[in-house]
Amino acid sequence: MNNWNLNNKQMEQCVNCPVHNIDNLVKLGINMSNFDYVIALAGNPNTGKSTIFNNLTGLKQHTGNWPGKTVARAEGGFVYNNNNYKLVDLPGTYSLLSTSTDEDIARNFILFGKPDVTIIVVDSTRLERNLNLVLQILEITDRAILALNLMDELKRNNMSIDLRQLARELGIPVVPMEARQKKGMDELLKYVDEVSSGKFICKPRRLKSLSPKIDNAVNELSKKIKEQLPNLPNTRWVAMRLLEGDQQIIDALNSGEIGNLEPSLKHAEEPV
Repeated sequence: MNNWNLNNKQMEQCVNCPVHNIDNLVKLGINMSNFDYVIALAGNPNTGKSTIFNNLTGLKQHTGNWPGKTVARAEGGFVYNNNNYKLVDLPGTYSLLSTSTDEDIARNFILFGKPDVTIIVVDSTRLERNLNLVLQILEITDRAILALNLMDELKRNNMSIDLRQLARELGIPVVPMEARQKKGMDELLKYVDEVSSGKFICKPRRLKSLSPKIDNAVNELSKKIKEQLPNLPNTRWVAMRLLEGDQQIIDALNSGEIGNLEPSLKHAEEPV
């Protein structure tokens, strides 16, 4: 069993490692004039996303709204291992099925904004409920990290998680964390560096339909979309959404404005 205590000891052994030490993190706040990689921060509400965002950027509050939306937006920057990162905190959502403005923003940014890494923050004490969003995100992107937060509460509830098995099943790095105490931040930064640079190749789990007919329909439609829109990322996921009747995707394809669903990557506004 690869539990939290084992990983915590492993992380303590890396304290003096110059590459993996959080002391090498430089918080840039809203100074993001030049960045090498874009990182998305996703997850259910109340999982600790904002705490991780604050730990990385030094910001303590949201910086404005998404363009044209009334949903709060936070963007910040940090430097790690000689790379500049732009961090985008997406609205907390339970799914990406486009039933609310929050879900639209999160889904469209991960799909069309094509972040270099998506950090998925989950509540370790409610892992089963959180996995719904995790699996949906892994249908969209090949580059993701699971931040397994609130491990201290998991331990207090006398529960444990087999981290190695979870990482094998999901095909992405899994990082145990206590974000409020900044535990796990060094390992998270290590994987952000490795996934964004291509040193670590994720092989995310993709769900298969129980029906071969549905699989064939998705594959055929995906090929046709790829022929018409060769630059569109993850045509398989778009095909699935079309077959499920996602009206926003249908309208965007019919109008030729599918790329316009991408949320803006403008710099953050000054804090108020």
